[in-house]
Amino acid sequence: MTFREATRDDLPVVVRLLATDPIAANRESVGDATGEAGVPEAYFTAFAAIERDPNNSVIVAELDGEIAGCLQLTYIPGLTYTGGERAQIEGVRVAAEQRGRGIGQLMVGWAIEQARTRGCRLVQLTTDRQRPESIRFYQKIGFRPSHMGMKYHLDVSESS
Repeated sequence: MTFREATRDDLPVVVRLLATDPIAANRESVGDATGEAGVPEAYFTAFAAIERDPNNSVIVAELDGEIAGCLQLTYIPGLTYTGGERAQIEGVRVAAEQRGRGIGQLMVGWAIEQARTRGCRLVQLTTDRQRPESIRFYQKIGFRPSHMGMKYHLDVSESS
């Protein structure tokens, strides 16, 4: 298993991985031929912004030359924890045919090590309450439910 920063060419595979999740399937858009490789241009715009940000990266896990999984790793400076930086893990996905092989645990473990090496004081993530398997998975790795996350969804059509 190797880990590397995703490239623009990886984006169609990464977007398909994100969309395979039943909850995310309602918010992701795959197959809309408005952009490259059937991926809407908005994903390429977002990816370009991530690439420009030194505190943000999309990581792919490769196994035998194929992308087996992905995650987004973001470093957030803060005043809490005595001015300590934290790492945020988002969008963890493992290809359906690769699940059950420990790839998710290797990916999250790799991200935790990156945060430790960088000197982060905390690694955090969120997972939907509708994903009890994911909650068990993260708890098995050592994450503990400590806060209640909240989201406020914005209707982008109202801001135009």
